[in-house]
Amino acid sequence: MASNTAVRTVYRLTGVEPTPEAMLDNLDLELLDRLGVELHFPDALGVPAVYITCGMEQPEAPWCEPMARTTGITVAESVRRTGAVLLLAVDGTVYAIGCDQGYRLIPDHLKDKRFGLSFAIRQMDPGLIRGAVSRSLGQARTDISLVPGGAPVPMLGIRDHSRIVRSLGGYLDDLPLTRSRYTRGRAVSAHGGCGLRIALGIEPEALLSDLRTIARICREDIPHQELEFVDHIVPVSDPTVLKALEQDLDDRLGLPADGRISASLPSDHHVAYMEATTYMTRINSADAWCSDDFDIAYVLTRARLAPPGRRLGVLREGTVTLARDRRPGAVNALAVTTALTWLEVDTSLGSRRFFLLEGEWYEAGASYVAECRAAVTALFPPSPSASFPAWLTGESENTYNNRVADARPGWVCLDTKNVTNPLRRKDQVEICDLLMPDGTLVLVKRAGGSGPLSHLFGQARVAVELLQESARVRAEFTAKVARLSGGKRVLREDFTPTRIVLAMLLKNRQTLTPESVFGFSQITLAQTAKALAARGVTVEVIGIPEAGADTVPLPPRHSEIGAGVPH
Repeated sequence: MASNTAVRTVYRLTGVEPTPEAMLDNLDLELLDRLGVELHFPDALGVPAVYITCGMEQPEAPWCEPMARTTGITVAESVRRTGAVLLLAVDGTVYAIGCDQGYRLIPDHLKDKRFGLSFAIRQMDPGLIRGAVSRSLGQARTDISLVPGGAPVPMLGIRDHSRIVRSLGGYLDDLPLTRSRYTRGRAVSAHGGCGLRIALGIEPEALLSDLRTIARICREDIPHQELEFVDHIVPVSDPTVLKALEQDLDDRLGLPADGRISASLPSDHHVAYMEATTYMTRINSADAWCSDDFDIAYVLTRARLAPPGRRLGVLREGTVTLARDRRPGAVNALAVTTALTWLEVDTSLGSRRFFLLEGEWYEAGASYVAECRAAVTALFPPSPSASFPAWLTGESENTYNNRVADARPGWVCLDTKNVTNPLRRKDQVEICDLLMPDGTLVLVKRAGGSGPLSHLFGQARVAVELLQESARVRAEFTAKVARLSGGKRVLREDFTPTRIVLAMLLKNRQTLTPESVFGFSQITLAQTAKALAARGVTVEVIGIPEAGADTVPLPPRHSEIGAGVPH
């Protein structure tokens, strides 16, 4: 029954002692007084807890006065919003659950920024991700991907060594939460970023049980293999490096703007950003500066006026309030952030480049090598979907491909059977060397260096793009397959591939492994796989053994013969 649970956003707080007194002391007491909140200390939960409730009223809605001037008709409609936050300590950890506007009573600096995301990468189905928010280092850009029905991670285009994933939404794997017991097999969804938005039990025992289950998953479970890349980019933690970076930034804030400090939207507040019409910025001043958008020039000017050693501090202490309009009152506020979280900074220490993003420092390229290796390794499955016969000494590529097709029922050799390049009709393009019965494109290459492999990877991208984007190429390709197979293979007229096999033989290297691929080719292979994954095409790499002239090709095993319905 849905009434046993309610969708809430829960935050894990850091640096807060698990006592009611400490919970209150860490809140903005001036804000609580201004709102006239009511304090409650519930006993029903059986754990240390504080429950704060309030109402936020405005006698006249902000649209009344301007619309009266527009229409000549005066009306007075009031606005009332509510807010509540429950603070509770479970096994020594303090959590906060907000209702309506209650989330604004929780100071941002107390929130564990990776709590919800940590749960998501361990528990969400990587094949059914519904949404993602990510940031690209050095671009001051927030990317939001939404797929209501869910999609595999690669299709979201978020796997990149310079991209920081801030939140993920999707469907959960089976787990013992209260909601799971009442869904009767239906998928349970959640969204994890700084906070975790998920259906939690309403009854005290159920809520505590759910929080303990979530904590255990974050503490003990390992991330899904397809989602572990999210943890590859982590903030700089070396105290010496951090001290040097902060000193460099404090010095720079005292100089005229040089373009290396830019405005950047805090990823947790993109909804408020879309609704806000007024920005109230308060930095080292009792008065707030009101503007129609975030005013980076004002922020940098206020920082420049601070004494050396305090410039960075005043930005950490300063606030930016996103509001519905310029009228005073809590009911108009949509979000309150620190001024520093709006800045993205590019700086260097020697040859190392760093970026300040949402108040944390990241090193550019710190995870590049690990991410490339992980991307390449993922293309070599433990059990390949097919095997290929040895490539005989002196055998041409065309002869080899025809021999493979002849030995495997349903395979079609398309080597040198080109289609017209729509960009230049005098040119021809080879889509693939072999076509499996399930519509998989197979590209074959024997290479003694990275050059031929670069051509192979480029061919894979061109083949997919032409088949996806050109109706003329699709028509010519499907007609060619039908003709060459004698009518035995008929692809749909709108055929586009969903899988590519790169079958490679590296000369003088007995076994093809991720490590044996040439270094330059590892980089281009990783880039190719990511580009194709973003187009919904998976890539598999399979090695071809090299053999002498007296080697007798083995007949294919039944399990090696592709089967299925062409896409």
